[in-house]
Amino acid sequence: MSEETAKRKTDHIRIALNNNVQSKNATAGFEDVSFVHRALPEVDRKDIDLSTRVFGHNFAAPVIVGAITGGTIEAEKINATIAEAVEELGLGMGVGSQRAAIDDKKLERTFAIARKKAPKAFLIANIGGVQLMNGYGLKEVKRAVEMIDADALAIHLNALQETAQPEGQTNFRGILERINEIADKLDKPIIAKETGAGISSDEAKKLEAVGVKGIDVSGAGGTSFAAVEHYRFRHGLGTVFWDWGIPTVASIVEVSQSVKIPLIASGGVRSGVDAAKCLSLGASLTSFSQPILQSAVKGTERTCLKLSLMMDELRNAMFLVGAGSVEQLRRAPLVVTGKTSEWLRARGFRPESYAQR
Repeated sequence: MSEETAKRKTDHIRIALNNNVQSKNATAGFEDVSFVHRALPEVDRKDIDLSTRVFGHNFAAPVIVGAITGGTIEAEKINATIAEAVEELGLGMGVGSQRAAIDDKKLERTFAIARKKAPKAFLIANIGGVQLMNGYGLKEVKRAVEMIDADALAIHLNALQETAQPEGQTNFRGILERINEIADKLDKPIIAKETGAGISSDEAKKLEAVGVKGIDVSGAGGTSFAAVEHYRFRHGLGTVFWDWGIPTVASIVEVSQSVKIPLIASGGVRSGVDAAKCLSLGASLTSFSQPILQSAVKGTERTCLKLSLMMDELRNAMFLVGAGSVEQLRRAPLVVTGKTSEWLRARGFRPESYAQR
């Protein structure tokens, strides 16, 4: 099983780097969100403070690198590179699913390298929710956390990906109860993380009620894991479900207006301006994956440059709306139009409330 899992991880990296696995017709919704420009920003750009505190940890900027990989030699190099970058910049990162290393102890180093290279950064361990339905319990969860001395644990929810895989595991019945059991016993915050299909307000409320301490929406509009599976098999459900999911912006609004726990915005976030929109819509942190994978295979310097550019774009957006801090950015007025506005109204939310702040 571990060899099969490791091969799948290698395939995922290769496909993500060499094929277009971004959404085709679906978008994350950022084109529907516009800041109200301030011609009189009344702030000095050089004094803008990007720092924030989430999950009891201080971040130099509200930016993390989302879960990408682990379990292979190539993955070890990628994790090492990203870890070095987030340590240097004072950010955070998540590792990919640790199932391969839980099944095969020899692969632990491909994940443990993250803490070795980033002794102070915020690290997020990662296991699949469906694994909790297939034999994993508190023992395996603790191993995942201890493997990287993690600050939090992501339980990833990938029903779309599993159903697009011929070998996928699709029994999710009782998963909320299993998450509740782990949340009750684990002494680290649990983050419920989607993997490209978004989380609705209804699901967010259920997750908060069972003890989840953060939600990573990972909405539709960025990397499609149905597309990844399409390239693995060149047939099957991945093609039809390529664009399936709740768009990222709609998911951010639904979740942020429904729960009180921190929200991580991911799914098609491609610039610091996108990140600024996420934060103003209600996110606590923003997460980049695909853009950083492209840089990570080229080394730490390129990865630092990419992350620094995104942070500079974020700072510039804050300057242009007169926000001297992340907290002030969250109060900046936004105009939400187009399909995103239509979605939110249909779901009972008021997109005009952002423009009236």
